[in-house]
Amino acid sequence: MTEAEQSSEQFADRLFGAALGAIDILAVHLGDRLGWYRALVEGGPADAGELIARAGGDRRYAQEWLEQQAATEILTVTADGKFVLPAGAVEVLTDPNSLNYLAPLARMLAGAAAQMPALVRAYRDGGGVGWSEYGADMRESQSDMNRPWFEQRLATDLAGVADVHALLSRPGAKAADIGSGGGWSAIALARAYPELAVDGYDIDQPSVRMATENAAELGDRVRFHHADAATDLSESTYDALFAFECLHYMPHPVEVLTSMRKALRPGGAVIIMDEAVAPEFTAPAGDIDRLMYGFSLLICLPDGMAHPDSAGTGTVMRTAKLGEYAEKAGFAAVDVLPIEDFGFWRFYRLTA
Repeated sequence: MTEAEQSSEQFADRLFGAALGAIDILAVHLGDRLGWYRALVEGGPADAGELIARAGGDRRYAQEWLEQQAATEILTVTADGKFVLPAGAVEVLTDPNSLNYLAPLARMLAGAAAQMPALVRAYRDGGGVGWSEYGADMRESQSDMNRPWFEQRLATDLAGVADVHALLSRPGAKAADIGSGGGWSAIALARAYPELAVDGYDIDQPSVRMATENAAELGDRVRFHHADAATDLSESTYDALFAFECLHYMPHPVEVLTSMRKALRPGGAVIIMDEAVAPEFTAPAGDIDRLMYGFSLLICLPDGMAHPDSAGTGTVMRTAKLGEYAEKAGFAAVDVLPIEDFGFWRFYRLTA
């Protein structure tokens, strides 16, 4: 066998393995959306009939799904032919409070796959696929993926940055959460700092409604606004402004950063949380860069490109690119904050 033939076989094996992974992702999406994983956790081992009695669905489809899940080693099978979700998978697939919760990742990728015809048109002709076109699966999956990190880690890690902690602790302090999505970052800040009022801003009206419902228990201390942060922020209003995992989506990041700088009170802080990609492009790349290029190809770049005169940043916004945007927006420096091992993300402080 020649070297070229070996190389072709190896690549074919790689692509075949990727196909198996894609099947698993879409099958996980089915089990998550139908509530079948949760039914297996709450009710214990089940056959197809018992599963649909608990969670609903069609028996023939349930049988095929159970067998596939066992064939791919997500489920196990008991001696009497019932199916079990092993303990190691329970947290990952069914616990929305866990930092290991990844069921929303399957929903996110399924939501992107549903837009393939539109993506092909955009790649061929230009333009993009706007966030609203991806629908509830995309909007809710991103919110659900980020929620455990915001609820369990955000306030604790920010408290380790002394001057930021002091700003948020001031009596009468105000913060803005730009691109607030499902609202969990704003909610986490308000819960951790009882004197803090938080305004969330998002251009997606369904996200604003979702965030408002999520924050109902906090009353007027957390408010969400359907607004464009590039034009709708009041000057000298906030002690701190945050943009959590959203700047790379934005078609006009310089304008948004300029508006954030102007909205800052003297001595305040602008904090950007974005993807923890490598400093420079390398090939082959590490797993985080590979994942972020996937998000960029399927979601973030098409969303950004759906707007006129877009910067077209994409998910892989490296530190130097953020520095370029910040300089154009009038900031003097960009520093990486000492917050480590926070999911897929890195924190930056922009100094005016």
